[in-house]
Amino acid sequence: MAYSYKPHYFEEFEVGQTFQSPGRTITETDVVMHSAMTSDWNELHTNSEHAEERGFGERIVHGPMTFVQTIGMVMRIGILERTAFAFLGMNYMDLPNPVYIGDTVSVDIEVAETKSLESRDDVGLVIFETEMTTQEDTVVFQGDMKFFVLSSENTES
Repeated sequence: MAYSYKPHYFEEFEVGQTFQSPGRTITETDVVMHSAMTSDWNELHTNSEHAEERGFGERIVHGPMTFVQTIGMVMRIGILERTAFAFLGMNYMDLPNPVYIGDTVSVDIEVAETKSLESRDDVGLVIFETEMTTQEDTVVFQGDMKFFVLSSENTES
């Protein structure tokens, strides 16, 4: 399977298209950096004994970090390189299972909707159904990511 894709303009996206990111192993450093950046030092992420007592068996990755890693991996796919105009949010986001330090995660996305805008001719709306899974195919993130994507009809050569 190819993991590197060329940038896509709005007109190049079609409902049903799928893309996959390369895998990435979540490290101790990732968790420490996220904790430091957000000031979220919750013991589920930073205290092995506490996480074990809570039934997780070991420390887990922050839920918001799972989202941040997902959107980073969507961008790493390459289809939105220099064509993403704005991330507009999500209608839903689910974190059905925890990510653990040492898990290798990857992201699959599918174009769920494309919509031309009457109010703008420089961008179009693209909605991606997004799913992150671990090396064991455990789903750890699901959501619909909405982007304004540049139109090829209005780019400078």
